[in-house]
Amino acid sequence: MKRNLMLLSIVAVAALSSTACQQLKARDNLNKGVQAYKNSKFPEAIAFFQKAVELDPSFKTTHLYLATAYMAQYIPGAESPENVRMAESAYNEFQNVLKIDPKDELATASIASLYFNQKKMDEAKEWNQKLIALNPGNKDAYYTLGVIAWTQWLIPDREARNKMNMKPEDPGPLKDKKLRDELKVKYRPLLDEGVANMQKALDIDKEYDEAMAYMNLLIRYRADLDDTEEQYKKDIEEADAWVQKALATKKIKAERKPAAGGITTESK
Repeated sequence: MKRNLMLLSIVAVAALSSTACQQLKARDNLNKGVQAYKNSKFPEAIAFFQKAVELDPSFKTTHLYLATAYMAQYIPGAESPENVRMAESAYNEFQNVLKIDPKDELATASIASLYFNQKKMDEAKEWNQKLIALNPGNKDAYYTLGVIAWTQWLIPDREARNKMNMKPEDPGPLKDKKLRDELKVKYRPLLDEGVANMQKALDIDKEYDEAMAYMNLLIRYRADLDDTEEQYKKDIEEADAWVQKALATKKIKAERKPAAGGITTESK
């Protein structure tokens, strides 16, 4: 009996020792991968991160680094098989992170970004909503939802204007009431939601000048669905006000930065 217990103890210690050795090797490969990544040697970094994942598949950080290395090589807009494979590999590794930690914000945000860059707007919307569920204070997720709403309306709006022989600079709303009403049913709720999300981003960061710029675009393009010229003019005035606010905010933020080489309070 004592001999059996002793054998079991030896086996257990050996297993722990083997696991610890595997983990140390995984950390070593991770560190080497980080150095390669910092030097922009992405294929080399990926090889090290892959080895680290093989050695310790339960270590979340290795999956994160491997996914990020794949994502760094993805070129938005390029449709080559290799580029598509990079996006898919990044997506799969970020999913592996979420299997270990379903509440990892970086993995969730990265998947949302991948889908947005691939112009898969419905999926990007879904993952930004998941990001907000994890962190209701994430201003960038609200901002992106607003940008998605504008992006999804941009092409239908241009096509409608072309059908009506309206130039981009011609004032709205869209002249054909029947077509305008059809588009309003489909796109007005989307645009209203986009404006609301952009406002949430601005509620979180009142100096979010990029959100101000897109608030202008959302309101300006949504105005094509207005019923009257009066309402259209009112919306354009509001859009113009957001442009001015964005420019003023950018100026304030620029003036806040110390000039290069200048004397600051800290240097004194």
